Amino acid sequence: MKQHSLKRTIHFKVPTGVFGAALAPDAGTLACACMDGVYLADLEAKSADQIGTHASYATSAAFLNSQNAVVSAGYDGVVQWFDIESREQRRRVDLHQFWSWDMAVSPDETMIASVTGQYLAGGYKYEPQPETEPSVRIIAAESGEVLHDLEHVPSVQAVTFSSTGEYVAAGNLMGEVRVWNTRTGELAARWTTPDFTSWGIIKSHCYLGGIFAIRFTPDDRHLLLAGMGPMRDPMAGNGRQLWQKWDWQQEQPTKVDETHEGESGEGLMETLSVHPDGQLFVMGGRLRGGDWNVALFDLATGERKAILKTGYRVTEAMFTADGTRLVLAGTQGQPRKPEDGVFPDFGRIEVYDLSQS
Repeated sequence: MKQHSLKRTIHFKVPTGVFGAALAPDAGTLACACMDGVYLADLEAKSADQIGTHASYATSAAFLNSQNAVVSAGYDGVVQWFDIESREQRRRVDLHQFWSWDMAVSPDETMIASVTGQYLAGGYKYEPQPETEPSVRIIAAESGEVLHDLEHVPSVQAVTFSSTGEYVAAGNLMGEVRVWNTRTGELAARWTTPDFTSWGIIKSHCYLGGIFAIRFTPDDRHLLLAGMGPMRDPMAGNGRQLWQKWDWQQEQPTKVDETHEGESGEGLMETLSVHPDGQLFVMGGRLRGGDWNVALFDLATGERKAILKTGYRVTEAMFTADGTRLVLAGTQGQPRKPEDGVFPDFGRIEVYDLSQS
């Protein structure tokens, strides 16, 4: 049985917490969506330069290599394009009235999907109110033109494209997943898993949690979901570190695997990434209790292969294209007091060499 190990080779700080990130094709540059704007980070130089801002937190960033640009989305509901060389804003689209929770670019870089929605109680059972704007929007990456407005139940917190770009999938607060055909906008699958959502009967009466990350497997047959198991007290953050694997192409989508018994602690999981060879995936997030907040898993068997306890909240985990390195980004708290008039850097970026024997 193959053993996997992770050895940290690079680590440095950026001014504010990283909420989303993406790797350039050369694996040397990281586009970071941070609390105070959008940065380009040089991994070898261990430095980061701000290239733009949002009116609020930036939540997602991605490279549009065909356009030599970085695209970002944020809590201002805006999607922006920045030229990598000049660092100037090329285009701006006011896409949502509420926050963009997550954004994804299709593999061929022709489409951008962004998800939104505010959870407001809609009845005596505190179920969410219906959406007041499209919860999922797909736009053309070249022009910003809206291609599809897709219905979901707010808040919708995670979105991803299939490997061919034929499908887009999104998951929400209530554990509902919807998959659409990107050519026609037609709904291809829909189901709900209750395992990621908590109803508070202690301290608060509300729903909390949901699906925070979603990814297609390389063959597009399955969808991976990540979040946190249910809690009686949603404010405690002590739900089970949870991933699930679903066969979504059946007439009735079926759960085929999830975090194995004895292989999880407590904490909200916020990021998923599948290794380029299709044999492993990584999940990461916050640690509430246990011995890891980032772990590698075998995609076929679900067995846990390696763990990390980073000491900070990991919001993005991604493999380099050659599969030899794992890049992590996130935030370590938020300083309450400045030091010498300046708040200390609290964004975190790390690189680990991945090996097996």
